[in-house]
Amino acid sequence: MFQSLSKRLTGVLDKLRSRGSLTEGDVVAALREVRIALLEADVALPVVKQFIDGVKEKAIGQDVIKSVTPGQMVVKIVNDHLIEMLGTTAEEINLSTTPPAVMLMVGLQGSGKTTSTGKLAKFLKEKLNKKVLMASLDIYRPAAQLQLETLGKQLTVDTLPIVDGEKPEAITKRALKAAKDKGVDVVLLDTAGRLHIDDELMTEVVAIRQISNPVETFLVADAMTGQDAVTIAREFNEKVGVTGIILTRLDGDARGGAALSMRSVTGCPIKFVGMGEKLDQLEPFHPERIAGRILDMGDILSLVERAAEVVDQEEAAKMAEKMQKGSFDLNDMEKQLESMMKMGGMSGIMNMLPGVGKIKDKMAEVGMDDSVIKRQIAIIRSMTKKERRFPKLLNGSRRKRIALGSGTEVHEVNRLMKQFEQMQTMMKRLGKMGKAGMMRGGLKGLFGR
Repeated sequence: MFQSLSKRLTGVLDKLRSRGSLTEGDVVAALREVRIALLEADVALPVVKQFIDGVKEKAIGQDVIKSVTPGQMVVKIVNDHLIEMLGTTAEEINLSTTPPAVMLMVGLQGSGKTTSTGKLAKFLKEKLNKKVLMASLDIYRPAAQLQLETLGKQLTVDTLPIVDGEKPEAITKRALKAAKDKGVDVVLLDTAGRLHIDDELMTEVVAIRQISNPVETFLVADAMTGQDAVTIAREFNEKVGVTGIILTRLDGDARGGAALSMRSVTGCPIKFVGMGEKLDQLEPFHPERIAGRILDMGDILSLVERAAEVVDQEEAAKMAEKMQKGSFDLNDMEKQLESMMKMGGMSGIMNMLPGVGKIKDKMAEVGMDDSVIKRQIAIIRSMTKKERRFPKLLNGSRRKRIALGSGTEVHEVNRLMKQFEQMQTMMKRLGKMGKAGMMRGGLKGLFGR
C-alpha cells in the first residue's frame, strides 16, 4: 500500500530532517518534489494544489525556519495535512436507527462489492455483535446471488433465499419483511454493478434506495483504478447519495492516489478499507494511522489491536510461564509462527513498524517474507511429538527425514534449529533474571552484553 509514494515522500522528508537549518528555498524545493510524488501517485490535481499550498503556508513561517529542529517541524506539518486530507478522524458506521438498519452496497462491477458485503457482515457480527441478513439484488451477473449465499454459509450469516426471476425492487421488499420477521439488526443489500456508469444502473439504485431508506449507502471502490475511482465516487454521490466509501485492494501495489483524493473530491468519508482477499481483512479507516504508514512512521495502534484479536490470552499466560521457567520448545515456536501469520504475516507486521520502508528492498533480497514462515511451520509439523518436545534428538538422519517430509532442504531445517536455540537461550536468560532482574538489567542483561 502506497509503496512508491511512501518511498518518495520519506526520501524527501529525510533530507529535510538531516539538515541543521533550513532556508525558504530548501522548503520550496522539497515541496516541489512532494508535489511530483503526489501527482505520480494519481492524487487529483486540485487536491495536490490545496495540499501543497496548505503545507507551504505553515512551513515557510519564521517559527519553523528558525526553530531548533526545522526539518522535524516540516515533517509534522506534512503529516498533519495528510491526516486532514484523509478526513481528520475515523468515522464510525451509522447504526442509529430502529432495527433493522439497512445498508446499501453500490459500485461498479468488479470493484469487490459482494466480497465487501461478506466482510462487512463478519465485522458487524463479530465486532459489534449484530444479527445480520444479506440479500443479493444482482440478477444480471451469473451466479452473483449464489456467491453471496456461499459467503453466508462460510460466515454463518443468514442470506435471503433466492427466488428465480424476481426483480431487485421485489427482492428489497422481501428482504425488509424477512429482517423484521426474524428480528435482524442489520440488512446488507448487495446491488448489481455495471462495467461503467449508466442511467439504467443509477435509476435502479435510486429506486432501491427509496424503497429501503438506508442508514448507510456504501460505495465500494477499487483503489487500483486510480483517478477513475474518484470520478466514479463523484458520480455516485451526485446521483445516488453516498454516506461512506469502502476502498478495496489497498494491499496491492496501487499508487494510492484514490485514497488521498476521495475525501477531498467527494466530501464522503472513507469508512473501511479492504486489505486482502480474506473475509477478516476489512479494517475501519483511521486517517492518522494511514498517514503514519505513508510517512513510514508506523501504525503501532493497529498492530496492537490485531495482536489482541488473534492472541489467546490464556495461551499467552501459559507461554509467559514457560518463558520464565526456560522450558520453551518447538510446539511453542510453532504457535508463535502461527500467530504471526494470523496477524498478517511478515509483511503485515512489518508494514506497521516505524522505519521499515527504508529496509523493505533489503528484506526482499534476503528472502524475508511469508513463505519463510510457512516453510518453518511445515518443518515443525514434519517432526514427531517427541522431537518437538525434545529438540536435542534431532541428529543428522532425523533432519534429513524432516526435510524430505516438509518439502524443504536440510539447510533450512538447520537454520530453523539455530533460530530456535537462540530463542531458547534468550528465554532461559529471561527465566533466570525474573521480573526484578529484567527491570535492573534491561535488554543488555537479556542479550548477555
